[in-house]
Amino acid sequence: MLTTLQTSYTDTRAGDLAWQLGGEPLPALAVRELSFDAPADGAAGVGTATLQLRLLGASHQVVVAAGPGDCLETVACLPGRRTPLPARVAERVAGWEYEFAARIEELPAHTFAARAQELLALVAEHPHGLAGIFPGDPCAFTALVAQCEERRVLWRTWHAYPQEGRLVCTRSALVLQGAGWAAEAG
Repeated sequence: MLTTLQTSYTDTRAGDLAWQLGGEPLPALAVRELSFDAPADGAAGVGTATLQLRLLGASHQVVVAAGPGDCLETVACLPGRRTPLPARVAERVAGWEYEFAARIEELPAHTFAARAQELLALVAEHPHGLAGIFPGDPCAFTALVAQCEERRVLWRTWHAYPQEGRLVCTRSALVLQGAGWAAEAG
Protein backbone atom coordinates (compact mmCIF):
# COMPACT_ATOMS: atom_id res chain seq x y z
CA MET A 1 0.00 0.00 0.00
CA LEU A 2 1.42 3.36 -1.06
CA THR A 3 0.18 6.71 0.22
CA THR A 4 1.16 10.37 0.06
CA LEU A 5 1.44 11.73 3.57
CA GLN A 6 -0.46 14.91 4.31
CA THR A 7 2.23 16.58 6.38
CA SER A 8 5.52 18.34 6.01
CA TYR A 9 8.73 16.32 6.04
CA THR A 10 9.77 16.47 9.71
CA ASP A 11 12.86 14.24 9.72
CA THR A 12 15.76 16.43 8.76
CA ARG A 13 18.69 14.04 9.00
CA ALA A 14 19.23 10.30 9.22
CA GLY A 15 21.31 10.94 12.36
CA ASP A 16 18.23 12.39 14.13
CA LEU A 17 16.50 9.00 14.29
CA ALA A 18 16.31 7.26 17.65
CA TRP A 19 15.11 3.77 18.60
CA GLN A 20 12.76 2.93 21.45
CA LEU A 21 11.18 -0.30 22.60
CA GLY A 22 7.97 0.10 24.60
CA GLY A 23 6.04 3.28 25.29
CA GLU A 24 2.72 4.32 23.80
CA PRO A 25 1.46 4.55 20.23
CA LEU A 26 2.04 8.03 18.80
CA PRO A 27 -0.38 9.82 16.44
CA ALA A 28 -0.09 8.15 13.05
CA LEU A 29 -0.53 9.57 9.55
CA ALA A 30 -1.23 6.14 8.07
CA VAL A 31 -1.82 2.69 9.59
CA ARG A 32 -1.89 -0.76 8.05
CA GLU A 33 -3.32 -3.46 10.31
CA LEU A 34 -2.49 -7.09 9.63
CA SER A 35 -3.89 -10.24 11.25
CA PHE A 36 -1.89 -13.37 11.94
CA ASP A 37 -3.68 -16.56 13.02
CA ALA A 38 -2.29 -19.54 14.92
CA PRO A 39 -2.16 -22.66 12.75
CA ALA A 40 -4.91 -25.25 12.79
CA ASP A 41 -2.76 -27.59 14.89
CA GLY A 42 -3.87 -25.49 17.88
CA ALA A 43 -0.84 -23.82 19.43
CA ALA A 44 -2.11 -23.21 22.95
CA GLY A 45 -2.44 -19.66 24.26
CA VAL A 46 -1.57 -17.88 21.02
CA GLY A 47 -4.79 -17.33 19.06
CA THR A 48 -4.94 -14.32 16.75
CA ALA A 49 -2.29 -11.62 16.71
CA THR A 50 -2.39 -8.16 15.18
CA LEU A 51 0.48 -6.21 13.74
CA GLN A 52 0.12 -2.48 13.09
CA LEU A 53 2.48 -0.75 10.70
CA ARG A 54 2.28 2.95 11.62
CA LEU A 55 3.74 5.88 9.67
CA LEU A 56 4.43 8.91 11.83
CA GLY A 57 5.31 12.48 10.99
CA ALA A 58 8.73 11.47 12.28
CA SER A 59 9.13 7.95 10.84
CA HIS A 60 7.54 4.69 12.12
CA GLN A 61 6.09 2.50 14.83
CA VAL A 62 5.27 -1.20 14.75
CA VAL A 63 2.83 -2.57 17.33
CA VAL A 64 2.40 -6.31 17.83
CA ALA A 65 -0.37 -7.64 20.09
CA ALA A 66 -0.43 -11.40 20.58
CA GLY A 67 -0.27 -14.44 22.86
CA PRO A 68 2.52 -13.77 25.35
CA GLY A 69 2.18 -9.96 25.30
CA ASP A 70 2.54 -6.78 23.32
CA CYS A 71 5.60 -5.25 21.70
CA LEU A 72 5.95 -1.68 20.43
CA GLU A 73 8.95 -0.49 18.42
CA THR A 74 9.52 3.15 17.50
CA VAL A 75 12.18 4.52 15.15
CA ALA A 76 11.66 8.26 14.93
CA CYS A 77 12.90 11.69 15.84
CA LEU A 78 11.97 11.51 19.53
CA PRO A 79 12.03 14.59 21.78
CA GLY A 80 14.96 14.49 24.16
CA ARG A 81 16.64 11.52 22.47
CA ARG A 82 19.91 12.23 20.71
CA THR A 83 21.41 8.73 20.87
CA PRO A 84 22.10 7.31 17.41
CA LEU A 85 20.27 4.18 16.28
CA PRO A 86 21.90 1.07 17.69
CA ALA A 87 23.51 -1.24 15.14
CA ARG A 88 22.04 -4.27 16.93
CA VAL A 89 19.74 -5.02 19.89
CA ALA A 90 18.53 -8.34 21.32
CA GLU A 91 16.07 -8.38 24.25
CA ARG A 92 13.33 -10.44 25.82
CA VAL A 93 9.98 -8.60 25.63
CA ALA A 94 6.77 -9.96 27.19
CA GLY A 95 7.63 -13.56 26.35
CA TRP A 96 9.09 -12.77 22.91
CA GLU A 97 12.69 -12.82 21.77
CA TYR A 98 13.12 -9.43 20.05
CA GLU A 99 15.94 -8.56 17.64
CA PHE A 100 16.64 -5.23 15.93
CA ALA A 101 19.37 -4.21 13.49
CA ALA A 102 19.97 -0.89 11.70
CA ARG A 103 22.36 0.35 9.05
CA ILE A 104 22.72 3.48 6.95
CA GLU A 105 23.42 3.35 3.21
CA GLU A 106 25.06 6.41 1.64
CA LEU A 107 24.35 6.65 -2.08
CA PRO A 108 25.13 9.17 -4.86
CA ALA A 109 22.08 11.12 -6.11
CA HIS A 110 21.44 9.08 -9.29
CA THR A 111 21.78 5.77 -7.42
CA PHE A 112 19.65 7.03 -4.53
CA ALA A 113 16.72 7.94 -6.81
CA ALA A 114 16.80 4.53 -8.51
CA ARG A 115 17.02 2.69 -5.18
CA ALA A 116 14.15 4.78 -3.75
CA GLN A 117 11.87 3.95 -6.69
CA GLU A 118 12.81 0.27 -6.51
CA LEU A 119 11.94 0.12 -2.79
CA LEU A 120 8.68 2.02 -3.24
CA ALA A 121 7.60 -0.37 -6.00
CA LEU A 122 8.49 -3.38 -3.84
CA VAL A 123 6.51 -2.10 -0.85
CA ALA A 124 3.52 -0.90 -2.91
CA GLU A 125 3.07 -4.40 -4.34
CA HIS A 126 3.84 -6.30 -1.12
CA PRO A 127 0.74 -7.87 0.49
CA HIS A 128 1.91 -6.70 3.93
CA GLY A 129 3.54 -3.38 3.02
CA LEU A 130 2.95 0.31 3.77
CA ALA A 131 4.87 3.24 2.32
CA GLY A 132 4.31 6.95 2.76
CA ILE A 133 5.84 9.57 0.49
CA PHE A 134 6.39 13.02 1.95
CA PRO A 135 5.17 15.95 -0.20
CA GLY A 136 7.74 17.78 -2.26
CA ASP A 137 10.15 14.94 -3.09
CA PRO A 138 9.16 11.50 -4.46
CA CYS A 139 12.35 10.09 -2.92
CA ALA A 140 11.49 11.23 0.64
CA PHE A 141 9.60 8.33 2.19
CA THR A 142 9.20 5.87 5.02
CA ALA A 143 8.33 2.28 4.10
CA LEU A 144 7.59 -0.90 6.03
CA VAL A 145 6.97 -4.53 5.10
CA ALA A 146 6.00 -7.38 7.41
CA GLN A 147 5.89 -11.11 7.04
CA CYS A 148 5.18 -14.06 9.20
CA GLU A 149 7.04 -17.32 9.24
CA GLU A 150 6.68 -20.23 11.54
CA ARG A 151 7.22 -18.90 15.10
CA ARG A 152 8.46 -15.49 13.89
CA VAL A 153 7.03 -12.10 13.00
CA LEU A 154 9.47 -10.07 10.90
CA TRP A 155 9.48 -6.52 9.58
CA ARG A 156 11.82 -4.29 7.63
CA THR A 157 11.78 -0.53 7.27
CA TRP A 158 13.42 2.10 5.09
CA HIS A 159 13.68 5.82 5.89
CA ALA A 160 14.85 7.89 2.94
CA TYR A 161 16.77 11.17 3.21
CA PRO A 162 17.33 12.36 -0.38
CA GLN A 163 18.89 15.66 0.72
CA GLU A 164 21.70 13.63 2.35
CA GLY A 165 21.72 10.65 -0.02
CA ARG A 166 21.16 8.42 3.00
CA LEU A 167 18.83 5.48 3.44
CA VAL A 168 18.27 4.11 6.95
CA CYS A 169 17.43 0.40 6.81
CA THR A 170 16.14 -1.57 9.79
CA ARG A 171 15.25 -5.21 10.33
CA SER A 172 13.29 -6.51 13.34
CA ALA A 173 12.04 -9.90 14.48
CA LEU A 174 9.91 -11.32 17.27
CA VAL A 175 10.34 -15.03 17.93
CA LEU A 176 7.76 -16.98 19.91
CA GLN A 177 8.79 -20.42 21.13
CA GLY A 178 6.41 -23.32 20.50
CA ALA A 179 3.94 -21.62 18.12
CA GLY A 180 3.48 -21.30 14.39
CA TRP A 181 1.72 -18.62 12.41
CA ALA A 182 -0.01 -18.02 9.10
CA ALA A 183 -0.53 -14.50 7.74
CA GLU A 184 -3.58 -12.76 6.31
CA ALA A 185 -3.63 -9.18 5.00
CA GLY A 186 -5.98 -6.90 6.92
